[in-house]
Amino acid sequence: MGEKKLSLLTKICFGIGAFGKDAMYAIVGTFLMLYLTDFRSVAPTFVGTLFMIARLWDAFNDPFMGMIVDNTKTRWGKFRPWIIVGTLLNALILIFLFSDISLSQNKYLIWCSVFYILWGMTYTIMDIPYWSLVPALTDNENERSQISAIPRIFASAAWLIVNTFGLALVGSLGGGNNLKGFSILAICISLIFILTEIICCLKCKENIVIPRQEKTKVKDMLKLLFKNDQVIVVLLIALFFNIAYQLSNAFALYYFKYVAEKSYDTTNGVLYPIYASVAGIAQMASMAILPFFSKKIGKKSSFFIACFLPVIGFGLLWLFGYIAPTNYILVGVCSALINFGVGFTLVFITVFLSEVVDYGEYKFGTRNESILFSMQTFVVKLAGAFSAFISGIGLALIGYVANQAQAPSTQMGMRIIMFLIPAILSILCFVIYIVGYKLHPKFYSQILEEINLKRIDKNIEHLNNSEIIDA
Repeated sequence: MGEKKLSLLTKICFGIGAFGKDAMYAIVGTFLMLYLTDFRSVAPTFVGTLFMIARLWDAFNDPFMGMIVDNTKTRWGKFRPWIIVGTLLNALILIFLFSDISLSQNKYLIWCSVFYILWGMTYTIMDIPYWSLVPALTDNENERSQISAIPRIFASAAWLIVNTFGLALVGSLGGGNNLKGFSILAICISLIFILTEIICCLKCKENIVIPRQEKTKVKDMLKLLFKNDQVIVVLLIALFFNIAYQLSNAFALYYFKYVAEKSYDTTNGVLYPIYASVAGIAQMASMAILPFFSKKIGKKSSFFIACFLPVIGFGLLWLFGYIAPTNYILVGVCSALINFGVGFTLVFITVFLSEVVDYGEYKFGTRNESILFSMQTFVVKLAGAFSAFISGIGLALIGYVANQAQAPSTQMGMRIIMFLIPAILSILCFVIYIVGYKLHPKFYSQILEEINLKRIDKNIEHLNNSEIIDA
């Protein structure tokens, strides 16, 4: 193992890269659907279908980008050239995506479809090599833990800033013209994105030469699904959690605009910024305290709290929507409850995945980290496809009409999609955990003990073979 320490500046610069790329993702993930339905008059069914197709395509093309990066060899390394190329392309595509362009409706549908799909593809070009930099920066285990954690803090900060202040900036930058405001905001975020990735690439150089590994294939993923029973359990938890989380996020803007505030000037709304800012703070806080919390009351009890805090939060937000829908404090409290649970679950899924890797080594003698984490990425994007489709089709089914007062039945439909469906999915996550997950502390300790014994035996066998060869 290498003993060279990464400087604090290098770690911060790597985190700065995450800030820029997640600011890019936040403006698209949070605002694009509302932008298309409410400001561009695109039918919700079209938006939902487009988002689903694009996310499915993203899910399947990720491995191909990984293969391209893996086979790259330049004087600047294999990762940084792709980060810069992907950043420049993605920034340009974002500007086109939110461009204040005047086209007929049919031509605009083609325009947004092409640039949304291209946006996802170009984001992948920079995102995969960005995270692939981690093992190339250092081979020290503690250093890798830090270099993996710091970007998550910067990423959370980016989402917090964009979600909290995004709509206000649209109104301010556009001077009353929301299309112009979104266009200028997209340009500003694109420039920040380019600057942050340049800073990252200038300071974060590849220090470790990584040997070429066997490439992950779809057939390997399918084999692992059938061989390792715990993989299916964890991926089902991840799937239901991500559908619930992304669905509630997608509908939050619509709920606060049309149900809680009943105001159709989106950029002047205050409830969504409050909800979003508390959400970001709560998630970061929950991620920090979970290790201590879990140690105190145990993993099972902690995961129960992770799954049922959102249920309580959604239930209270539904109730307060009738009693005091515009009460800032109550909205903030509900957001804190929901997102403390979300933050806990995000960490738990990572923990579960790590334990399943060890279980795979215990049961089959192979760890299969790359296959497992590729499948997890696939599931997250698959969840994004489902939630986008449900959002678009759901708006059409409940009779949503943009920028108008919604019928009582439409408002009830928004409550069901934002509160009830995510709450049910959150409960299902815990049910799946109780029924299917078996890597509990006692059994998991036995697994680790047996793995270590097998590794010792292999090392002894390797040394004996080496001695025979030398003799």
